[in-house]
Amino acid sequence: MKLLKKFSVRIIDHLVLITISAVVVLPFIWMITTSLKPPKLAFTAPYLIPTHFYWQNFVNAWQEAPFTRYYLNSIIVAFCITFGQVFTSVLAAYAFDRFDFPFKRTLWFTLLASMMIPLPLLVIPTFQIVQNLHWADNLIALIIPRCWSAFGILLMRQFIHSIPRDFDDAAKMDGANTLRVIWSVIMPLARPAVATLALFAFLFAWNDFLWPLIVLNSPENFTVPLGIANFSGKYGTRWTLLMAATVSATIPAVLAFLAMQKSLIRGLVAGGVNE
Repeated sequence: MKLLKKFSVRIIDHLVLITISAVVVLPFIWMITTSLKPPKLAFTAPYLIPTHFYWQNFVNAWQEAPFTRYYLNSIIVAFCITFGQVFTSVLAAYAFDRFDFPFKRTLWFTLLASMMIPLPLLVIPTFQIVQNLHWADNLIALIIPRCWSAFGILLMRQFIHSIPRDFDDAAKMDGANTLRVIWSVIMPLARPAVATLALFAFLFAWNDFLWPLIVLNSPENFTVPLGIANFSGKYGTRWTLLMAATVSATIPAVLAFLAMQKSLIRGLVAGGVNE
């Protein structure tokens, strides 16, 4: 009886997970199917099963809008933000965990409190700072304000806290300074957390739409999400081309997630270690 009950619970759990997965996956299937249809058949059935393979949509999408430029801008912005967040988060996390300095706990709780502020509330003051620095309509305005992350510092600090201080002491006895300890000892051991932070930073930077929409005016500086939105308005929402462009924009994010999914799970689990 107990075995039957356990088996029934597992079946219900799997059915719930399958249902939720289907709800999440269906929009992506519709997007891929629509991107492969001829323009005149964009809204004809079947909606989810590809029966046409009109690859010309992808060629037309890249020809009718400068997606090569959009991709280059997004790659520059995403990689710079990813490097910046990893760099600043590791240094700040190491300082918070290993060093004692005045107002340490106050600064730490202030940092944690900043995570509760909705991002839209920071748009106006950030834009004023960017404008005063004459960074508006420039990729620098997208990169510099996003080169630190309270979540990244928290994640790295919790992971570094799980690394025994004996490793630091052994490296310092061999003549290593603080930066050498971080690079040669902490970074290799914290690889899962670093990969998790890098993945989150990359996905956020790649998919960011609101901030580029506010800061950028010149089409040559547009990123992929902003370019797709502009493409939709400029060409009267030609759905097959729009979906083809969206599929192209999704590929880097999917590949990044697949490449780092194991490190993502290990990093999130390790980041939950308490003091």
